[in-house]
Amino acid sequence: MMRTRVHIIAPYESMTTIIEESIPLFPQLAIQCEVGDLVKGAELAAQAERNGADIIISRGGTAQLIKEAVTIPVIDVQLTGYDMIRSLTLASQFNGLTAIVGFSNITSGAQSIIDLMDLPLKVYTIRSSEDVARLLLELKASGYRQIVGDVITVNTAKTYGMEGLLIQSGKESILRALEDAQLVYRYLSKNHAISIILNDLVTKEHPNLMILDDQNEVVFENLTDFEQNPLTDNHIYLTNTNLEFHQSQVQNVFIVDDYQLTVTAYETALDNKRFKVFFLEKGQPYAFAQYGITAYNDISMEPIVAESPAMQAALRNIRTLYENHEPIYLLGEADSGKSFLVKHIHQMYSGGGLLLQMDLTQMPPGHLHRIPLSKVRNVEINQMENRLEDEELISFIQNCLQRQIGVFILGEQRLNPDRTLHIELNTIIMPSLVDRQEDLEPLIQHFLSDYYQKYGTVAVKMKEDALRLIRDQVPYMTVNQLRHLIKQAALNEQEYVISASTVSLLLGQHPSSNTMKLNGTLKEIEKEIIQYVLQEENNNQSKAAERLGINRATLWRKLKE
Repeated sequence: MMRTRVHIIAPYESMTTIIEESIPLFPQLAIQCEVGDLVKGAELAAQAERNGADIIISRGGTAQLIKEAVTIPVIDVQLTGYDMIRSLTLASQFNGLTAIVGFSNITSGAQSIIDLMDLPLKVYTIRSSEDVARLLLELKASGYRQIVGDVITVNTAKTYGMEGLLIQSGKESILRALEDAQLVYRYLSKNHAISIILNDLVTKEHPNLMILDDQNEVVFENLTDFEQNPLTDNHIYLTNTNLEFHQSQVQNVFIVDDYQLTVTAYETALDNKRFKVFFLEKGQPYAFAQYGITAYNDISMEPIVAESPAMQAALRNIRTLYENHEPIYLLGEADSGKSFLVKHIHQMYSGGGLLLQMDLTQMPPGHLHRIPLSKVRNVEINQMENRLEDEELISFIQNCLQRQIGVFILGEQRLNPDRTLHIELNTIIMPSLVDRQEDLEPLIQHFLSDYYQKYGTVAVKMKEDALRLIRDQVPYMTVNQLRHLIKQAALNEQEYVISASTVSLLLGQHPSSNTMKLNGTLKEIEKEIIQYVLQEENNNQSKAAERLGINRATLWRKLKE
C-alpha cells in the first residue's frame, strides 16, 4: 500500500530539527521537508504538489500563501502556550523596548501571557503582511529595538536594523499537525497514482522544463536548478523569434548574473492550440572561490551592537567616509568584528549588489582585472601588507572607486606610509572588546537569541556572577572569542539561565571571588591587584587607573603584558 505523501514547508531552518525527530513516530506517512518562507514556501509547495504530495504542512503567513498556490489540503501548525511562554520569557530579557507584532492568532495568546506574567512587552496586531513594514518603521521611530513575531516580521525587523526574535513551534505543535494529516487523508478517495507516475517521468527526464502558451503565459513549470524563473521577457522574445525563423528546435545561450543559461526550445500543438516547450540548463557559476574571493549578496541586515561611545564614533565615521566614496582602512586586532562591520555597511547601502571578500594571498597575479564588477557594490580586501606597491592592486582599487564601489581594506597593523599605495586611505581604528564595555551585555543577549533560534538552545539569560566572570576575561578576548564562549555556554547549559559554574568550566577556572591570593611573581601580583581594582570599579578603566595612580594607557599596557 502506498504511504501518504506529506510535504512540510518549514518557514525557518531550526524547525527542521524538530520535524526530523518527529518523522520516525509516523511510519505510515512518507514525510519530506524543505525550508522556505512566504512566496518561496508557496513555490516549494506548488512544486511538491506537482511531484505528487498529498498534503502540505506549514505555519502562519506561509501556510496562508500556500493555500492559495495549491489544490491539495494544507495544515497550519498552531502555536502552543508553551511555545509562547518560552519565546516571551526570552524577549523580556532584552535591554530595550520590545514589541510583539503578528496576526491575531499570535497576538491574542501573547497578550494573555504578558498580562498573566506581567512582562514588559507591548502587543501590536496586523491584518495583512503588507502592514508589517509600515508598522515596524513606526515602532523603530518610537524607540522600539526588538520585534518578536513570525518569520516575515523578524526578517523585516532585521532589515531595519532591529533585533528580531522568532516565536518558534515546539515538538508538540509538529506532532499535532502530523496527526491532523493522518486524519485528513483518511477522507481522501482520489487516486493520484497515475499522475504521480507521469509527473515523475517528466521531471526526471527534464529537470528544468517550462511550457508556454501562444500568449507566452507559463502553463507548466518544473525548475529543479533554479530558485525562480530566470527567463526575462527579452529571453523569451529572442527564443520565439529564433523559433519562427527556423521552424524547428533551436538553442540560445544567455548570460544571467554570474552564470550561463542555455535554452533549448521547440513548438508543438494540442487541440489546435500552439505551445512552446523550453528546456533550461544552468551553467557553472563564476569560480570566485578558487581565487580567494567569496561573493556575498545577503540583503537581510543583522543589527550591530553599538552602545559604547567608541563603537558609535567608529560607525559614524565609517558611514561618513562611505557616503563620500572614500576608501577605508579598518585597523584592529584579529577577530575584532571588522568583517562583520563591513557586511553591516554593505547591507545598509548595497541595494542587492554583491560584496566581494578578497584574500590577496590566494589570488594569482594578473587576475584582479578579470573580476566582473557590474553587480559589485563593495569589496573587502584582506592580507594586503605584501602588495602595498602592486600596480595591479592600485589600478583595481582606482577602478572600484571610479565605479563608486565601496572599498574596505582590513588589517592588523599600521601601514608603512613610505610603502602605502598611491591612494589616500582613511584609517579607522576598530574598538577592541575592552573598549566596548557598554556593548558586552547587549552582545551576549544577541548571541543567546541567535543560538536559541538557530539551535533551539534552552538558555535565555545569564546570571550576574557568570557575567562577572566574563567581564574579568574581557581584556583577553575578542568579539569572536566572546561569541564562541556564549555559544558553548548556551549549548551546555541545561537551565534557562546560564550559571557561573558553566562559564567557569568553559574558561577552565573555578568561580572567582573577591579575595586576592597574592601568589606568583611581582608582575603577576601587580596584575592581580589591577584586576581586583577593576572588578571593584565595575571594569571602569578610568576610575581604576585613578585609584592606582597611573594613566589609562599604562593600565592597558600592564593588562596586555
